[in-house]
Order: sequence, then structure tokens, then C-alpha cells
Amino acid sequence: MKTFSGKVILWILACALCAAVQAGEKKRILGVFYEGCEETCRGFKAGIADSGLDAEITILDLKLDKSRLPEAVRMARDMKADLVVVHGTTGTLGIIGTIDDRDDPRFLHDIPVVFTVVANPFDSRIAQSFERSGRPNVAGTFNRVPEALNIDIIRKYDPDFKKLGLLYNSNEKNSVLTMQALSKAAPKMGVELVALEVAPGNSNSPDPALIPVRMRELKDKGVKWLYLGSSSFLHVNGKVLLLLRLKTALPSSVPMKIWCASSALSCPSPRDWVLSVGLLRIRR
Repeated sequence: MKTFSGKVILWILACALCAAVQAGEKKRILGVFYEGCEETCRGFKAGIADSGLDAEITILDLKLDKSRLPEAVRMARDMKADLVVVHGTTGTLGIIGTIDDRDDPRFLHDIPVVFTVVANPFDSRIAQSFERSGRPNVAGTFNRVPEALNIDIIRKYDPDFKKLGLLYNSNEKNSVLTMQALSKAAPKMGVELVALEVAPGNSNSPDPALIPVRMRELKDKGVKWLYLGSSSFLHVNGKVLLLLRLKTALPSSVPMKIWCASSALSCPSPRDWVLSVGLLRIRR
């Protein structure tokens, strides 16, 4: 797996589309989206339509319910999909597992899969490195910048800040990895991290009503900046977070572009290029 600049991706995409169109077969594409058909999903569908590729796209909305992931695997096999595009860390782990699951029949191994909006594909063992995914049927995109860089950006705005707040959801691997990464990075930079789990002990999607409760707790603990990390649950409830952020006067650091559309926040990271990268997996 490797990240590409936009121009390089578009060039490879053109080659892939030419090969696909020349094959003269209708392509079957399954999109598995953890948060519904959001901007990545809509952009992918529009990109396929604009390309002229003869393809039938089926969208499965998991509605933040990871218990439906086996259904997605069955659907991909039953429809004999030429490509599966999967959104998010939780969804990706449910579709292809980790590198250690290469022979596990619960996951897809013989259908091309492209993951996107995965916060940390390496620590979650979805992919091996930027150079290679570790699996012949897997590719994906990387859409965030390192935690230390975000802390440094905050320092440029507020040189005296010492306390950073984080809400995380233990039901999402990516959210836990963000908490762990910040727990390592923040102390090294002289910053105290106040990390609060939205719903401790809850194995399902948390109640959004808990968000204002946790935000008040962060404010009471003297948090000056809020870090909006990787979490489908928090992203879906981004408008609630935005309003609470304004009420509590907590400025925010955002490591991923995906937060910008829903929360009107400033983001340092580049746009995720999944719409183009995904089509690289269409072989014939």
C-alpha cells in the first residue's frame, strides 16, 4: 500500500479505467460504509458515474452496527463483487481482518478490497507499511497526520497551552489507538492529556446524550484545547460536538479532513483520495 499525490492517482486511475472498459464486462462494486453514504461514498459513486465505467454499485449502510459485518462479507461473495470499498477501521477489520487473519474464512481474501478513512492502518495491523499492504487483494488510503504534529500546531496558536482533552470510544479500535498515541506523544511535549471514554464498558454505539456530560467534565478538569480524533461515533455526532465546543469555548485540533464538512472546523490534513485509489483494484 502506498499514498499517492492527486495527479499520480488520477493518471493511474485513467489507466485502470481504460483496462476495465476494454474488458467489456459490467463491474459489480460493493461499498460498505460504517456511517452511511457520507461524502466519501457520494464522491465514489459520482466518480464511477463520471468515468464511463460500466458498473453496478451496491451500498451497504452498517449504521454504526459492527454486528452486520459478516453480512457484508456474505454479500460480497454472493454477488461475486469485482471490488469492495470499505469505510473506517471497524468496518475494514470486519471485512478483511488483520494481516494475521490471511487464512481466516470469515474474511475476504480473493476479492479486491480498498479501505478508506482508516486512522492508523499499521498499528491496527490492517496494512504492513506505506510500501505494501501485506496482502495481494488489499489497498487503501491514509487520511491523517501524526498526533505530535497536531500538538505542535496548537502550540503555534497558543504557546502557553498545557492541557489537552480527548473524547474516545473504546468500541472503535481506531479511537483507542488515537488515545494511546496521544498518551505517548503528549507527555514528551510537556502536555497533560485528559482522555475521557464516552461510555465506559459499553460494547455498542454510545448514547449521544453522554457527549455533553463528558464535555463538561473536560471543561471542569481545566482542559484548554479539545482534540477531535478518529471515531465514527463522534464524527456522526459532529454537529453536537461543534455546538458544545462553542458553548464551552474550547478550541479544537483536528487530525483528519473528514471532520471539516460536518463540524466546520479548521483541519491541517489533506483531502482523502479514496475515490481514485479505489478504482486501482479493478483488475479487468
